[in-house]
Amino acid sequence: MAKVLEQSKVLEEALNQQVANFGVMYIKLHNFHWFVKGSQFFTLHLKFEELYNEATLHFDALAERLLTLGGKPVATMQQMLKDSAIKEAAGNEKAEDMVRALVADFNKINQQLKEGMDVAEKAGDEITGDLFLAIHASLEKHTWMLNSFLG
Repeated sequence: MAKVLEQSKVLEEALNQQVANFGVMYIKLHNFHWFVKGSQFFTLHLKFEELYNEATLHFDALAERLLTLGGKPVATMQQMLKDSAIKEAAGNEKAEDMVRALVADFNKINQQLKEGMDVAEKAGDEITGDLFLAIHASLEKHTWMLNSFLG
């Protein structure tokens, strides 16, 4: 019984880590969307909007999965900033620096998602593992595209 409770706690932490990541990512992507400038404005403005719309879906799905399991998602910006593996935007990034930051962020999140998949497997929770895998696949594709943009 103690092992099941421990696995449940670790799974809740893995889900909350991603709730925090996507809460910060949502705001960061809006910052980039609003403040991007330069010759790539139209391309990046639209891409950042696409990404924050997707981040919204991940954010909600992760929180609702946590609630389904009886957990409690982090729900304040203060806690999200504390728990997130990524940092908020400074607000003065150049366009290519925004893209580089997202590549680094997506790589960090993907590493945590892989760890979360292992946690979910140990807990016997295929649904959470599948959720982490789907998000991972999407971020992996975005990382490839953003790296291609950078050349």
